Amino acid sequence: MSKVYKPSPISGFPEYLPEIRRVEQQWIDHIRSVFESYGFCNIETPAVEEIEVLMAKGETDKEIYALSRLQADPKDKSDSRLALRFDQTVPLARYTAQHFNELVFPFKRYQIQKVWRGERPQIGREREFYQCDIDVLAVDNLPLHFDAEMPAVIYEALMGLDIGNIQIKISNRKILIGLLQTLEIKDVISTTRIIDKLDKIGEDGVRKSLSEEVGISEQNIDTLLKLSTIKTRDAAVLKTALSALNVESEVFNEGLEELCFVLDYLSFMPDGAMIADLSIVRGLDYYTGTVYETNLLDIPEFTSSVCSGGRYDDLASSYINKKLPGVGISIGLTRLFSVLLENGYIKPAAKSPADILMVLPSEDKRALAQQTAQQLRAKGYKVELYHAPQKIKKQMAYAEKKAIPFVWFPPFDDAQPHELKNMETGEQGAISVESLKL
Repeated sequence: MSKVYKPSPISGFPEYLPEIRRVEQQWIDHIRSVFESYGFCNIETPAVEEIEVLMAKGETDKEIYALSRLQADPKDKSDSRLALRFDQTVPLARYTAQHFNELVFPFKRYQIQKVWRGERPQIGREREFYQCDIDVLAVDNLPLHFDAEMPAVIYEALMGLDIGNIQIKISNRKILIGLLQTLEIKDVISTTRIIDKLDKIGEDGVRKSLSEEVGISEQNIDTLLKLSTIKTRDAAVLKTALSALNVESEVFNEGLEELCFVLDYLSFMPDGAMIADLSIVRGLDYYTGTVYETNLLDIPEFTSSVCSGGRYDDLASSYINKKLPGVGISIGLTRLFSVLLENGYIKPAAKSPADILMVLPSEDKRALAQQTAQQLRAKGYKVELYHAPQKIKKQMAYAEKKAIPFVWFPPFDDAQPHELKNMETGEQGAISVESLKL
């Protein structure tokens, strides 16, 4: 007798019931629709990439799931060089270089795929999760208006999910880099990563870390914190606030002009939808200009950024001898979805996608029921044909359990008409395929 295993969930790998999965699919469909409405085209890349390529990004070795076969020949090393992707940036770089001659630039692409990270599972931190990424890549030079388009796309995508108001925080790393150069602070990477933690560890924590870990003087820390506390939507106010720092730096001024351009471009967005926040620097050092973070204003349980990204100078230099600057932003879909689901913000959809349950009166009427269902499907309706000629009461109970809104009754004999019942109102009457309008 074979062993019977008790089914149990695998930690960090979400698995939803149909009524929850339908909501997740609706989210994905909506996000895809918004992305495509701005001209982004879809690509999909393999679940695996070369380990060396994934490791080249740095500080990710503990997150990477390597690929191996249980019964592989020890001499066969073909799979040992592969691992599951932990984000979609590395695959995009490889894909763009590989298909460079076939792509049209600026290349506007979106990906909605799963990625894998070996993290400690918790709500909002899964090992397998969806990311929804958009990026624009160009050859040699990428126009700045793409930096401004990103927040508009993301705002529309997130607001359509019915999760309350959001705010997109925008900054430009050149402003901070120019200030660090003026203050003669050499350790740019450590400094920016500490400042990026301002919301998490507060001013006192940032002061302590900058002093003890980087050795920055109190006077310079004061200046850095003064910069990091500047928040405004108005480009003129931003210029005034930054001019008070008396920074003489070409990089600083370039970043200021770029950020003001983005703010002016987005002036059509509703009040509170976006703001220049100079505390946003993004910890990843490959961002070189505009950077973004996005917060939910009406969901207190979600305290971190739901969507982030920025501009980078060169995406694919490891693969191709071309300069490919780009700008991108990513929605952590599973992270957002799981937190909202856990805290009761997501309501289940119906258990079935069907619009109509087709009753099966008898085995003799199966052909008629099948034909009618097919005609309705041809008109665009989703129709489930009941599987057996059981009692009508049982078939109706099935429709009710699956929340199918309408039930269609083929005639029991040729003298009767077809009938349709509205399960919500209880109304029932004669109907024909040609006259149906739901």
